[in-house]
Amino acid sequence: MTRATPSDNRNQQRQCFSLPQAELQLWPAFLPATAADQLQQVLSQQLAWQRASIRLYGKAVPIPRRQVWMGEPHCQYRYSGTDFLPEPWHPAVKSLALQLSQALQLPFNCVLLNQYADGQDHMGWHADNEPELGVAPQIASVSLGYPRRFDLKHRELGCQLQLMLPHGSLLLMAGECQQYWQHRLPKQAAANTERINLTFRYIASK
Repeated sequence: MTRATPSDNRNQQRQCFSLPQAELQLWPAFLPATAADQLQQVLSQQLAWQRASIRLYGKAVPIPRRQVWMGEPHCQYRYSGTDFLPEPWHPAVKSLALQLSQALQLPFNCVLLNQYADGQDHMGWHADNEPELGVAPQIASVSLGYPRRFDLKHRELGCQLQLMLPHGSLLLMAGECQQYWQHRLPKQAAANTERINLTFRYIASK
């Protein structure tokens, strides 16, 4: 696996990555450290985190992390045979959604929050390409807590890249990224403290 080389531009620490059939941008310090610290503490203590189960080969298997699905009432979501109904917005998460919408000029009305207790918690290869998200979904991913490695691989070309997502960072995956690329958060033995990730999305009302 090769490490991607970012090209800096003039948009306040934004890093743009040149990838086939994808648009990938990273802001390593989107949130100031103090704001990121406060948000992580609030989310860790105040959300009703649950270890959901998904269907694999006909069996219910607990996922290796805890999560919360949150957003507008119509934002129901189906993943791996399981239906998720949104929790009401937490004020801090709603505020961040509005901040992202303003900064990126994109609409967001739901978010999947994942809590990784340590480096044993992880997420396997997947793409955020569920039908509810529409064609070419734009995913804004905010990371809090212990910096974790984030891998991407092209479905057809075989090329891969690796990023580190620091505390307070923002990663935007856009274009045809979810159609042609998969991503994962692998196990990381050195990660001995919590990481929280928020992936903001948009689901159109029917």
